Amino acid sequence: MPNVEQSIDVDVPVRTAYNQWTQFESFPHFMGGVDSVTQQDETHTHWKTSIGGVEREFDAKITEQHPDERVAWTSTDGKTHAGVVTFHRISDTTTRVMVQIDWETESLAEKLGAAVSLDDHQVKKDLKKFKEFIESRGSETGAWRGDV
Repeated sequence: MPNVEQSIDVDVPVRTAYNQWTQFESFPHFMGGVDSVTQQDETHTHWKTSIGGVEREFDAKITEQHPDERVAWTSTDGKTHAGVVTFHRISDTTTRVMVQIDWETESLAEKLGAAVSLDDHQVKKDLKKFKEFIESRGSETGAWRGDV
């Protein structure tokens, strides 16, 4: 099962970085291949993706969420996909965002992509786009401060 671990430092307070990450419907603004994310309730999301010409839809459940600390999820249908994002205060104005994702490859193309670290590169690129998105705004688009 492939695994990606990437991190980036963003020049916003931990609260701002965390709050933005809880706005799942904004993910298409900075995640390549994510067409839409619909939050169905406090712990369930529906995803539509197009990656490498393959369109998929799946549901995911937030399994753990603690304000300013972490958001963890797992898929509830389709291929196995799980991950966690953690937020670390570096200073009053800088936060380290760390992402770990595990998933099950299905196709030969997915297996080859994982073998040559295409997934690592995509997550790194997405984190850079998140950094640009949140820093250029200076504030989050919303927040959900609930604890799961």
